[in-house]
Amino acid sequence: MSGPMILVSHALCPYVQRAAIVLAEKGLPFERRDIDLANKPSWFLAVSPLGKTPVLLVDDTAIFESAVICEYLEDTATPRLHPHDALQRAQHRAWMEFGSALLNAIGAFYNAPDEATLQARAADIRARLGQVETELGNGPYFSGHAFSMVDAAFAPAFRYFDTFDQIGDFGFWTGLPKVQRWRAALAVRPSVVAAVSPAYADRLLGFLHARSSALSRRMDAAVTAATTTAAA
Repeated sequence: MSGPMILVSHALCPYVQRAAIVLAEKGLPFERRDIDLANKPSWFLAVSPLGKTPVLLVDDTAIFESAVICEYLEDTATPRLHPHDALQRAQHRAWMEFGSALLNAIGAFYNAPDEATLQARAADIRARLGQVETELGNGPYFSGHAFSMVDAAFAPAFRYFDTFDQIGDFGFWTGLPKVQRWRAALAVRPSVVAAVSPAYADRLLGFLHARSSALSRRMDAAVTAATTTAAA
């Protein structure tokens, strides 16, 4: 492994969080450089063919796509976050993809245009979390006591629910004790905590409110209700 690296990031990108978590778990020094994806600098477009974050700069060589970044870090630095057994390693990679699909479902949820669609998207997320429940053991992490790449993949997805749970009860966690325990363990993991800035929660609230979606209208209704209650 070479000297300090640069992680090109966006403040709210969950895939950036994955890379930051893996870097931290491996104890690798890196500089984090946030960019505005609405006003992408020319130097960023030169190193990111897809125009997305994260990008990892290693001795001025760019590696893009979070999965590729994580695999590069796994190939070049310890401790290992994938199982040694090839079949188990393949299973873990498959569950990482499931984590990406969960992030897509979360995006569909917070972009839902109306209440009926919002409820349908919430039910879809609950069904996916139910599939995860059947795979978990006694924890605290995905495969027991060893933190793995699967944990790094799911931690950013679980972070969204800290905000969703403040907005309303969507039934995400009903009957899912193992997933709830896993989520709680990841939330206090130092690498997970450090993967976002202290301003993350407020920024996410602002991002969600700006969607003009069913969820943002729920946020408005909650504020109105709280204001009315305080004035009574």
